[in-house]
Amino acid sequence: MSIELANESGVEVPAELIIDAARFAVVAMDVHPAAELSVLCVDEDAMADMHVQWMDLPGPTDVMSFPMDELVPGGRPDAAEPGPAILGDIVLCPEFAAKQAKEARRSFEHELAMLTIHGVLHLLGYDHAEPDEEKEMFGLQNRILEDFYAQRHRRAQDKRQSDRDTRLLTNIGFTESSPPENAATEDD
Repeated sequence: MSIELANESGVEVPAELIIDAARFAVVAMDVHPAAELSVLCVDEDAMADMHVQWMDLPGPTDVMSFPMDELVPGGRPDAAEPGPAILGDIVLCPEFAAKQAKEARRSFEHELAMLTIHGVLHLLGYDHAEPDEEKEMFGLQNRILEDFYAQRHRRAQDKRQSDRDTRLLTNIGFTESSPPENAATEDD
């Protein structure tokens, strides 16, 4: 899976978190593993221009998605397996997201992860214009976000345990290149 991130916003963003959130959402939605997408972070002026140009709405917004390949779930039973696709572009506005996060009493990082997942769902055809669509999309977004954080938590726990094990083994004089003195050898 190829995910490119470009930051033209002038605001420092947690690039690894944004890419991880996008990757997790794409995998969770069972998109072909060779799919490609890009994430662009822009300032409020650029986002306001795009918002007017593409949505005919004034002012900046938090996230916009621009799908490229049309992905149709299901398809015909005799059709070939779908191959890799260029999903499209997600455009984030970190300045807007920071303000929104503050108002909602969420962290900036959480807001960007949530908006990235939201953007991926839009690329895959989900929308929230109608109440039923909104319920489906936000329910799915919240589940993916919860699973994303659960996976990050497990990884952090595994890393802490691995670091503790390494320190313990180092403290007792065992490293990968030298077994403990009382370890059995082939000659024993």
